[in-house]
Amino acid sequence: MRRMHDRLPGRRPKISEAPGNEGAISRKASTKSRRQPRTGRTADDALIIELGSRVKRLRTQAGLTLEEFAAQSGVSRAMLSKVERGEKSPTLAIIVRIAKGLNVSMSTLMGAEPDPAQVAVIRSANRLAFRDPETGFERHNLSPSHLDNDLEFLLHRIPPGESSGELPPYKVATEKYLVVHEGQLTLQTGDANYVLETGDSFYFDVREPYRFTNAGKTPCAYYLVIRRRRS
Repeated sequence: MRRMHDRLPGRRPKISEAPGNEGAISRKASTKSRRQPRTGRTADDALIIELGSRVKRLRTQAGLTLEEFAAQSGVSRAMLSKVERGEKSPTLAIIVRIAKGLNVSMSTLMGAEPDPAQVAVIRSANRLAFRDPETGFERHNLSPSHLDNDLEFLLHRIPPGESSGELPPYKVATEKYLVVHEGQLTLQTGDANYVLETGDSFYFDVREPYRFTNAGKTPCAYYLVIRRRRS
């Protein structure tokens, strides 16, 4: 990785400011939706349709039928069909399995574009975000998507008493590093459970199904770095 002072004299680094592609499911994941009468298509409806189109395009590019896609992802054909048609907003557990079945990162599935810029600014209001429609689990992408970078930097938020649900291991060797920013986090990997308090950090090599849970009475937030090891 080049240091800033190693640049050639007189050259300014290319700077990218991420556009407002705030996520496939929620434009502002940290804002609670207010119940209002439905009058035609909402912004969230449009994002769900956009996600479905992206899933179908990636599946077609991979040369998979719906049956093959269902077998690879572990998601039923009926559910995949509803997602592709924009009729269903997937939960975190389902969207993670869809990404695994397509062999792409969740950020790519949500619409992240490769950004080879030397410097990138991601405004809080514009970062790629996902909110589980059932649990309120939030996933915020804090890092740009680079063609030559196997790292992702994320912020997760879990409401009290909620969980990510069981998440599958990846197809490629993957490591996760996290630090709890607020609240209490219970992390289950395989048959082992680890209770982490504010300020605690944790590392694990993802080889078995795992789960993030907030068993406390206050919100939980933690920062997460995902590293996919190249073969």
